[in-house]
Amino acid sequence: MNANSPDKPGPAVVLLSGGLDSMVTAALAKERGHEVHALTIDYGQRHVRELQSARAIAEKLGAVRHVELPLDLRRFGGSALTADIDVPKSGVGNDIPVTYVPARNLVFLALTTAFAETSGSRDIFIGVNALDYSGYPDCRPEFIASFAETARLGTKQGVEGVPFAIHAPLQHMSKADIAREAHRLGLDPAWSWSCYDPTPEGLACGACDSCRLRRKGFEEAGLVDTTAYAKDAPALTE
Repeated sequence: MNANSPDKPGPAVVLLSGGLDSMVTAALAKERGHEVHALTIDYGQRHVRELQSARAIAEKLGAVRHVELPLDLRRFGGSALTADIDVPKSGVGNDIPVTYVPARNLVFLALTTAFAETSGSRDIFIGVNALDYSGYPDCRPEFIASFAETARLGTKQGVEGVPFAIHAPLQHMSKADIAREAHRLGLDPAWSWSCYDPTPEGLACGACDSCRLRRKGFEEAGLVDTTAYAKDAPALTE
């Protein structure tokens, strides 16, 4: 176990998808003085482009270690991101959308915890958000709190009295708040990738839930999103 002085934070493991939220979360961990150990899951997602962004972000933020772990959730399917199901483009609704990947954050946090336990880390950062998001149940504060207790009970580190702290610094931020944080931290939005259904030309579609929420956030923040969107991306109406 890494012995950390009270004045110097120890290493932090960051679940780095390559999206805007995970990029800002990783930068916040670094700003707090942590060495960043990044974990990216290649789960067979339709928007595989985000893996390139994760690599770029890890490099630009000076991550000490970046592990890209293959986990083919296409074998399970059940989501528009892992199966041959159309990504909805009609706007953000109130129901859990088909872009929900079953138990994704539960699975990913378990893997992140295993990575943390082998990295001498007590701090785990995840970029979940419970305000401007698509309604996924595994983004809620009660899930994060519950998982922290599960990690305490189910790991050697936890039962030996060195429990993990699960940090979700964006939990109660709006997308506009997150856009402002990216700007404050000096991050180029184009380093990250949010679109669920990129065009054949490699542009963000501008119409999926993730694109709409991102575009709306930057618009409300009065900031420029340097992401390249498709020319026929719909105007925001919500």
